Amino acid sequence: MTLSLSFTPLVPLWLLAAFGALALAMAVLALLARGPVAVLRALAMGLVLAALSNPSLVQEEREKVRDIVAVVVDRSASQLLGDRAEMTTRVRDELEKRLGALPDLDTRFVEAGEGEGDDGTRLFAALGRALADVPPDRLAGILMVTDGVVHDIPADASDLGFRAPIHVLVTGRPNERDRRIALIEAPRFGIVGKEQTIRAEVSERGGTGTARVTVRRDGEPVLAQQVRTGQPFSLTVRVEHGGPNVVEIEADALPGELTPANNRAVVTIEGIREKLRVLLVSGEPHPGERTWRNLLKSDANVDLVHFTILRPPEKQDGTPINELSLIAFPTRELFQQKIKEFDLIIFDRYANQSVLPSSYFDNITRYVREGGALLIAAGPEFSGPSSLARTRLAAILPGSPDGRIVEEPFKPKITREGERHPVARDLPGSESDPPAWGEWLRTIGADIRRGASVMSGAGDRPLLVLAREEKGRVALLLSDHAWLWARGYNDGGPHVDLLRRLAHWLMKEPALEEEALRASVSGRDIRIERQTMRGDPGPVRVVSPSGREQEIAAAEDRPGLYRAQVRAGELGLHTLRSGDLVAFASVGTVNPRELADVFSDTERLRPLAEATGGSSRRVAGESGGPNLPRIQTVRSGSRAAGADWIGLRPTDSAIVRGVSVMPLGLGLLGLALLIGAVLAAWLLEGRRRAA
Repeated sequence: MTLSLSFTPLVPLWLLAAFGALALAMAVLALLARGPVAVLRALAMGLVLAALSNPSLVQEEREKVRDIVAVVVDRSASQLLGDRAEMTTRVRDELEKRLGALPDLDTRFVEAGEGEGDDGTRLFAALGRALADVPPDRLAGILMVTDGVVHDIPADASDLGFRAPIHVLVTGRPNERDRRIALIEAPRFGIVGKEQTIRAEVSERGGTGTARVTVRRDGEPVLAQQVRTGQPFSLTVRVEHGGPNVVEIEADALPGELTPANNRAVVTIEGIREKLRVLLVSGEPHPGERTWRNLLKSDANVDLVHFTILRPPEKQDGTPINELSLIAFPTRELFQQKIKEFDLIIFDRYANQSVLPSSYFDNITRYVREGGALLIAAGPEFSGPSSLARTRLAAILPGSPDGRIVEEPFKPKITREGERHPVARDLPGSESDPPAWGEWLRTIGADIRRGASVMSGAGDRPLLVLAREEKGRVALLLSDHAWLWARGYNDGGPHVDLLRRLAHWLMKEPALEEEALRASVSGRDIRIERQTMRGDPGPVRVVSPSGREQEIAAAEDRPGLYRAQVRAGELGLHTLRSGDLVAFASVGTVNPRELADVFSDTERLRPLAEATGGSSRRVAGESGGPNLPRIQTVRSGSRAAGADWIGLRPTDSAIVRGVSVMPLGLGLLGLALLIGAVLAAWLLEGRRRAA
């Protein structure tokens, strides 16, 4: 219970002040003119002034409330290094035990970690959210269990919104050693086949002064060299293919270092083809020739070279060369000097008419095996004696003609293999049976020796066969009637989708690989996609930045396409493996801020802690376990930390349960005092006049 005097004036304050000033002036004049007898007159005016101020005696029934101590526990990625996680848990448990033994105290534990994106450790943001419902005058203290790597430290103690002392208990050890690699310059895009330069630097604490750096592209080692730490160095990397080229730069780990997770920097270079060069050779003019030409010319990324054989050797009729308007077929330039400059060679209804000598077919075979691409769009000539299958190209073709040409209408169908292959799967119209597209009228019979037959023609004969030949690729289209879809015959069909996918698969477009492992990230979820032509590919191994590994089973979503999703527990680059395939998923950022500086630090939070009267100290003991200071209460205004102790400041916060008010300037008592003072002044002044 508390007593206090309260004033609630009956008139405005300015009027009360004016009356007080007037009363004081009149009292002074009366004292000077009449002497001591004027004291009663001054007393009467004072009583009037007191009555106007309406004094009251207030009695409150108060109940003291328990003080609050907040314990912020750092669970960010840097707290997983070394023995920090174990030490943090032990410190938290000990604090819970000690604080629970103190009277009139409630403890709030706040688990904090990284913010969204690459914001780093956000302890004060988590503290603000946890104390949103707590009045600042109820806080007795803040304890922070952290490694000191905090990224949202307020600039000034006045920004905190409370005056309680902050005590920082730092995990980790003072003699920590670590090595990390940082990117200085890294390209985002590169031309396929060209080299790009990356600049980086290896920094270390407690290291040897030099480090061995290994460079990998898409998981395969491409370079290793020794560099000096603390000095920038340059690396040149070739962009091998279109799409993402993931380059890892990894420095060898130090013995006993905190973490190898920051020994690796990752650069994703998006490979851009300068121009896809395609050589199209048509053996003769025919209705489907323009379909190929229009398709390839409509792609701005394709540089097309097209020749049509209009005058084969057997048509020599003695016409002088200077009277011919035809352009001579530059066979030597195309198939010997510049053959490696092309990404794809297409023979469209080409018959061997001695235009190309056997040595040039050897060049084409070598070109394919070294990584080139060949497409044979076959017509009736493929079954005859001038077939390309009767040349030295036979060694790389997936099949040979059986001599039959089937002239009957049919709707191309997706085979079982085709349902699993990205080139043929989900072609528009293939979802129905029979397919919702027009008919073709001719199929060239062939015996298939290898490769995948992804589409079938009349009588379920192979129609489109895709095969790999060492480093290169070969496709065999056993009909010359794809142009019927382009002309809208019987409602046409998806000729653009089919032929473009076919050409891009031949030119190694990553999205059309039949054996592929892909990963994408949404927030902290890693979405896994495994494309395969075989059966169940088995689980995908996911390796986190800290080296922790887990196996994720993928479920078949569509034929040949398996999908899974996993929640990432760490920020940084995750490596995914399935057999020989490797993919990468960057959660947050590739090189996260949280792992840029991993050394535990007592100095970052010290200025703020000391400004509130608190302290910052390590808790690692010599025996390995935590060494916590004593916790005691201190009076307001006194020190809240010492060499071996930390203090909490109890507050006087209370809840008012009841209030009673007793007016002092109104009622009979006030009236009696006022009348008595006036009467006494009148009597005394009257006697003085009579005397």
